[in-house]
Amino acid sequence: MSIDLHIHSKNGSDGRWDVTDIFAEAEKQGIGFISITDHDSLAAQGLAIALAQSYRMKYVTGIELNVTFSHPDYPGEKGFPLDFLGYGFDIYDRALGRKLEKLRSYRILRALKIFDNLNREFCKAGVRELTEKDMEAITESADESLARPHIAGYLVEKGIVRDKQEAFDRYLVPCDVPKMPLRLEEASGLIRKAGGRLVLAHPGDPKGTSLMSVDPDMSHHLGVVREAMLPYIDGIECWHLRHAKGVAESYLAFARSHGLIATGGSDCHQHPAIMGTLAVPGWVADQFP
Repeated sequence: MSIDLHIHSKNGSDGRWDVTDIFAEAEKQGIGFISITDHDSLAAQGLAIALAQSYRMKYVTGIELNVTFSHPDYPGEKGFPLDFLGYGFDIYDRALGRKLEKLRSYRILRALKIFDNLNREFCKAGVRELTEKDMEAITESADESLARPHIAGYLVEKGIVRDKQEAFDRYLVPCDVPKMPLRLEEASGLIRKAGGRLVLAHPGDPKGTSLMSVDPDMSHHLGVVREAMLPYIDGIECWHLRHAKGVAESYLAFARSHGLIATGGSDCHQHPAIMGTLAVPGWVADQFP
């Protein structure tokens, strides 16, 4: 049985495919245990649960939360972003739902501010400024969880940049607006009170939102996890497509030594469709009821 506990959908995040298409592909790939983990959104969960039953797959509810993390060993008073995965929680929990709605509303406000910043840059560069219709088009394409990748994709579509990387390097990074901060303590409390478990996502991804990108010294940043995160997390995503083999083994050893669950997933956004391509041990499924 193949396992993939980190997949993003179009329904609630920045994936390219609808949940129905994801499950059809998951069946082709022989995935028997799956989770949709959209960014700050539960929009896909109800349908995912139903589809998992239809396809006779084991399913665990999922979400990916972006947390603002700070520690005395790292510079910057405001902290830096890290991702955490929530699993096995009640999707109808009121406190979690209220917080996600606040995050969603702020995403729209943030996008509007980014738009203003972009238009100032476009004006300087002699590029046509974005209009209200452009904003509406981007919002519609995002479905539930509007984020910078949606804006980047639109800039590519309009021929303003060649690709998403150029969109970020040239415009979206300089024009960025901070996200609504969510602290680890709050994220942990929300997921646990909803009956779930919180997992540190892709900590060894050298190119992503991770500890490795901030602190390549694994022994040091594992010390930070031990010192500052253990009271708030229940597991570590040990297997990820951008984790080197030795890195995955180190995280697994750490998880076992501290009584944490170990999870894994492709982090598939369907460009390309890489779900089910990561070798996650079958015993991972036994950690979930």
